[in-house]
Amino acid sequence: MVDASPVVFEAVATADGQRVMRVRLNAEKSLNALSQAMIDALQPALDEWAADPAVAAIFLEGTGEKAFCAGGDVVSLYHDMKQRPLGEPAPVAEHFFTTEYRLDHLVHTYPKPIVCWADGIVMGGGVGLLAGCSHGILTERSRLAMPEMPLGLFPDVGGTYFLNRMPGRTGYFLGLTGEHVFGTDIFALGLGNYMIQSDQREAVVDALAAASWGTDERDRHETASRVLGDLWRAKDATGETPFMDRYARIQELTDHATPGAVMAAIQSAAESEEWLQSAAKGFKRACPVSLAVFDRQYRGGRHLSLTECFRRELCIAVQSSRRPDFREGVRALLVDKDRSPAWSVPSLAEVSDDVVDAHFELPADYSTDPLADL
Repeated sequence: MVDASPVVFEAVATADGQRVMRVRLNAEKSLNALSQAMIDALQPALDEWAADPAVAAIFLEGTGEKAFCAGGDVVSLYHDMKQRPLGEPAPVAEHFFTTEYRLDHLVHTYPKPIVCWADGIVMGGGVGLLAGCSHGILTERSRLAMPEMPLGLFPDVGGTYFLNRMPGRTGYFLGLTGEHVFGTDIFALGLGNYMIQSDQREAVVDALAAASWGTDERDRHETASRVLGDLWRAKDATGETPFMDRYARIQELTDHATPGAVMAAIQSAAESEEWLQSAAKGFKRACPVSLAVFDRQYRGGRHLSLTECFRRELCIAVQSSRRPDFREGVRALLVDKDRSPAWSVPSLAEVSDDVVDAHFELPADYSTDPLADL
């Protein structure tokens, strides 16, 4: 019988009588898109295991061979948002973002090792989970992107934090363009710790089970590193890095003070550089307000703490849920699929500072920050 649970939990016994908790996002048809039901299952489980001395580590994966997690389940948010007047609360979306960011923060700060099997597609909400895990495994099939611009959204789930910590302005380039990167390039960007062949998933679980973990959290992290390091050396999936090979060119193209200037530089260069053509085309699909908001988000997030990043992103997410572009982007791309969004502002040049500013404050009906206790 197929398990219909949004998240499947399995306790795997270890050599020293402890448990590795195997956690599988279970929505193969949607490429394991992160849903509210998944968040509601994961948060209490992780809280419980953090306090359980018999749990040594967590192994996080997705169902199937295509994806670890292809983002958040924004279609379900759309169906609620479209019932709400613009400017009014969108409770389903606002609750989703609050709980998602709280989960991501927990993963980033978790005391025990969390091993993430990031094989296949890793996008949006999936990147947020991978970025927080202490031991991320990438394969030759890993494919990562932050594709929020055509959705009228922004690179969230901690993107303010981890995009700013990628080499140079590579994170800015990826957030602005939504470009995909693969395999070893993801590793070189700082997301993931190991490159292991994609047919080794069960071997990884078996090796974790065969280990003796001890009871000290530092010893447990050391054990995870040793086990996964040995597997990496034996089943290395390291390959070419076409994206990072163009690091200097990316630095040159993004060396401008405004997103409009960066966009113009990329579009001009794409006329003679084939590798930039998909990025240039992507700008035509991107929401102008999203481009401007992300530019402010990225440039203003360089020195923020992890917690400050999530609190700021919640402001942007709540405001986006009450404004027209997020719901319009989801409608055009994922619901009606006509790919003809009617953006609230037709071009990046016409996006005012006032519109951008408004995204960085919680609405007046929020008496407190929902993430104030992090």
